[in-house]
Amino acid sequence: MLTREVSFTLKDGRRAVLRNPREGDIPGLLDYLVRSAGESDFIMRYPEECAKYTPEGEAKWIEDNNSDENAAVLVCEVDGKIAGNCSVHRNPMMKVRHRAFIAIALLKEFWGQGIGTAMFREMTEIAKGWEGVTQLELEFVEGNARARALYEKMGFRIVGVRPDAYRFKDGSLHSEYVMMRGLEL
Repeated sequence: MLTREVSFTLKDGRRAVLRNPREGDIPGLLDYLVRSAGESDFIMRYPEECAKYTPEGEAKWIEDNNSDENAAVLVCEVDGKIAGNCSVHRNPMMKVRHRAFIAIALLKEFWGQGIGTAMFREMTEIAKGWEGVTQLELEFVEGNARARALYEKMGFRIVGVRPDAYRFKDGSLHSEYVMMRGLEL
């Protein structure tokens, strides 16, 4: 779905904007996917798995998400560069449409600048605009203390665990934690 643009100031004084992705973002998005995957083990993919992402695929992804009334995808742009992205999706099925799922990722150089907090605030506002949504959910990988701290700051609590859900290249297994918070209207 198309959303409003939100401008804000980073902790270091630079200006940032949260907005829907557009076709002109495709080169930056493709670079961002590879870079973010290489900067953290807590992203779902490794950089070499990003070869499957193409300009045509990204164009379709942008079009599909910008036209889906059950999804909102935002990029964070800083100094003309894609710093990160976030999304909130709800399932349209009647039994579970009260739940919205949030995901977020940022390039390392932008960690600690307040972008994650701004993203969560905007995604929460979007979810509040969806009739019947009463809870927000997300997942994080064991060991991702930074993400956990942000999520807890934003009111999420752990409600479940998937043991050994991630296998890193070194063979180590890591649990995935499920978090949830109510959506106060």
